[in-house]
Amino acid sequence: MADKSKILLIGGTGYIGKFIVEASIKEGHPTFVLVRESTLSSPAKSIVINNFKNLGVNFLIGDLLDHESLAKAIKQVDVVISSIAHDQVDNQVNIIAAIKEAGNIKASSIRSTAVTTTSNQPGATASHGDRLVILGDGNVKVVFNKEEDIATYTIKAVDDPRTVNKILNIKPPANIISSNDLVSLWEKKIGKTIERVYVPEEQILKNIQETSDFRRKLTLAICHSCFVNGDQTNFEIEPSFGVEASELYPDVKYTTVEEYLNQLVYRH
Repeated sequence: MADKSKILLIGGTGYIGKFIVEASIKEGHPTFVLVRESTLSSPAKSIVINNFKNLGVNFLIGDLLDHESLAKAIKQVDVVISSIAHDQVDNQVNIIAAIKEAGNIKASSIRSTAVTTTSNQPGATASHGDRLVILGDGNVKVVFNKEEDIATYTIKAVDDPRTVNKILNIKPPANIISSNDLVSLWEKKIGKTIERVYVPEEQILKNIQETSDFRRKLTLAICHSCFVNGDQTNFEIEPSFGVEASELYPDVKYTTVEEYLNQLVYRH
């Protein structure tokens, strides 16, 4: 059996990055995380760093904005996964430049797999209160995935030739649901009716225009795309450049929306 690819995570101490690092270790990949010196000694990151140390993660000192350290790190691995924060996405061109310089790409050109994830956990919509805000009319179907499942599918795709130069869509069928149906399912589980407060598209667009906070503007724009336009579900996956994770890896037991809601009911 061939050796597992060595994986470098850039943004590995971030929100989704932590899950991908753990999934990589679980799948037996030699796993590296690019970190700044300051991150290793940061009290805010101490729990994550100590967990990574216990898992056997290798730390490479570097910075997304430092080309030399980036290229040096990439030369030590086979695969690079970027899970950097949205406000640094433009800096991914630095990663591409460093990959080209590193020269240890397995093919004559840069091979890539783009992973498109989906909405937050259904728990973000679930409520034990009496009111719940729904964006749009609530009839648009969206896709919910648990972070661990996103990470597992991402790592599964690493050494899979079927994903090369493809978009890996994570759209498990049991997790495609509208906000209204999700709330109805939750009401059934908790045995009470929740008032639904609908925010029309016009108000969402107005909020996007009026806010000066970049993070809020981006969050609202993503919500508008998902919950109003239905951009997660209003297309068919084109086989020439796209694949669907749950179809490629039927052996992966992903957490369904209903299972996740059951966990929330149990906790409360």
